[in-house]
Amino acid sequence: MRARHREPQLLGNEATLERTARILAARNIDPAAAAAIPDDPEPFCPLDALPAGMPPRYRAAVAGHPTVLDWVREVSEAAVAPSRGARRQVATGPSLLMAGVVGAGKTYQAYGAVRALVRSGVGVRWHATTAADLYADLRPRPGVDSERELAAVSRCPLLIIDDLGAAKASEWVEEVTYRLINRRYNYELPTLITTNLAIRDLRSYLGDRVASRLAQMTTRVEFESVDLRRHSAAA
Repeated sequence: MRARHREPQLLGNEATLERTARILAARNIDPAAAAAIPDDPEPFCPLDALPAGMPPRYRAAVAGHPTVLDWVREVSEAAVAPSRGARRQVATGPSLLMAGVVGAGKTYQAYGAVRALVRSGVGVRWHATTAADLYADLRPRPGVDSERELAAVSRCPLLIIDDLGAAKASEWVEEVTYRLINRRYNYELPTLITTNLAIRDLRSYLGDRVASRLAQMTTRVEFESVDLRRHSAAA
């Protein structure tokens, strides 16, 4: 019986190289030019990517309040590296509640705090929302898994909740707020909260359970009663 002639089989790297060469030839790509492409990507600067997740009005926000700067330092110091040699990431840390009249600069300071964290060299996954938008996103409706949405927000390493207390109070709002705050309280996840309510009025709006947890998990600061937006417009 006549033996069939078979081409020698290439193994390992040789087979990979030949296959790559055939692909490059089919696409009219010079293998020498392809080999000249550097393997190392361009350096990535997290600060350059930060504005993409921020509203345009706050992309240049700078944290300047002493209590906010203290919070940035504490969260940065609590950051941990997921593995040896990896960049430190925000995982747990203290929370901050900023109270004051409309236009006092609380939101500006919150976004400035995120920028300050990135500038400090730590990595941070963060999400920002107003309380009103949060409740709108989590309200049960067809085609949306509200429980999954709530779990995702609850687990976010750093969360900004702007204008807590601006939405109309209800049993449902109180329950959702409690579930969100309770999870972040239990897992010590840093949370930046702004509110137009005076701190003494939070309990009547949020209920005892939420107010008690906020009292324990946050450093609280009341901004001066000056509407910086109107002051700037008048000037």
